[in-house]
Amino acid sequence: MTISSLSGGLTNENYLVEADGERYVMRIPGASTELLSIDRANEVHNARAAATTGVGPAVLEHIPDLDIMVLEFIPGTTMSAGTLHSERMVRRMAESFRRLHAAPHFLRDFDMFRLIDAYLRIVEQHEVRIPADYRERLPVVSEIERAVRVGALSSVSCHNDLLCENFIDDGHALRIVDYELSGNNDPCFDLGNTAQEAGLDDELRANLCAAYFGRLDPQQLARMNLFALMSDVGWTLWGAIQAKISTLDFDFTDYYTTRWKRAVTVMESNRFDGWLREARREDP
Repeated sequence: MTISSLSGGLTNENYLVEADGERYVMRIPGASTELLSIDRANEVHNARAAATTGVGPAVLEHIPDLDIMVLEFIPGTTMSAGTLHSERMVRRMAESFRRLHAAPHFLRDFDMFRLIDAYLRIVEQHEVRIPADYRERLPVVSEIERAVRVGALSSVSCHNDLLCENFIDDGHALRIVDYELSGNNDPCFDLGNTAQEAGLDDELRANLCAAYFGRLDPQQLARMNLFALMSDVGWTLWGAIQAKISTLDFDFTDYYTTRWKRAVTVMESNRFDGWLREARREDP
């Protein structure tokens, strides 16, 4: 048997285990990740539900006392922002989303706005440094929440944290891995979050919206864009907490400051007001 480290995990350690001619992935949770509102029971339940669709890897073993999972190894190409920047790949992402979102209901719900509330409490309790103007922008966050609630869609089984590297192309479909922050949510959050992580431009975001819904829906596209913005707003706090607690060799301070600067730039842009109006279906 051989064991080698797999790169990419920011809240866990992943290992490739090779034994008797077979390959497996072993996931070991990182230290203090409960402060990031990661619920390991939720992760295991949801990973199993996602696997029933053929999108997620099979959960082969779970050791509850250690929260270690042994997962199916998916042979294929790990995606990146560059490999996802085409209309063809956007259509394939939409197909994977439709399959995932049809999974049996996940164990718990996910709401980025409530997660921000929880993260801010952790920030206070543990004296975590965050951007100086973060709390000044919270009224804007409330405005975004009111706007996206207008055209809210039925809650489905969502991933909620789709880094490009969580897509693996097995030659037939884009498989989706890592269900740490998964939960029942508005499907537009998954679409917007992925558009942000992949750095999709306006045209590809519109293509993703059209591919998922079967037509270009301006209101849902606006909601996607607002949720894309909320990914930066929320994961700013995630990164700040990680900068305080993580033992991984990763520059979380640069991570969260970069995301926050990008979020502020968008909030101060003319496009932002247009998204709010469209999400609320208001005339210019």
